[in-house]
Amino acid sequence: HAAPDAILVPKVSNSGQLEMLGRRLLDMGTDRKTRIWAMIETPFAILNITDIAAAAKDSETRLSGFVLGTNDLAKETSARLLPGRAPMLPWLTTCVLAARAYGLAILDGVYNDISNAEGFAAECVQGRDLGMDGKTLIHPNQVEPCNAAFSPSEAEIAQSRKFIAAFDL
Repeated sequence: HAAPDAILVPKVSNSGQLEMLGRRLLDMGTDRKTRIWAMIETPFAILNITDIAAAAKDSETRLSGFVLGTNDLAKETSARLLPGRAPMLPWLTTCVLAARAYGLAILDGVYNDISNAEGFAAECVQGRDLGMDGKTLIHPNQVEPCNAAFSPSEAEIAQSRKFIAAFDL
């Protein structure tokens, strides 16, 4: 009854979970504007990512985005959380590809070392460069550097204004 804009669903590992959730939301009369964001945080989620993303074609699933659970992925795969995230790069890029193929937003996982501002900023830039739309945050000190990384530069804004002006002719 609260009619949230979105519900974040943890541990989504297959599209069937989203279909079941969509039916339940429909049965409950949940407002159609309420969207689903799927946490991608298990090996099965990575293996099934294209199928999960394709669930967005079914309007009843309400899927509109992914949030990467990098801590749980590391735990479940025994991958190490290293600067540069080399062990996870194939998984991250696969998720970005699936999200883009099906028109979904995608948020990068959290950065744990809140005392390492430089490392956080670098991971934000990496996420942006990989094609992420933003990053999940765990501390207020992370807001400003995250916004700096994911906001368009002055040059990008100027270029966009040129494109808009060209179409206004």
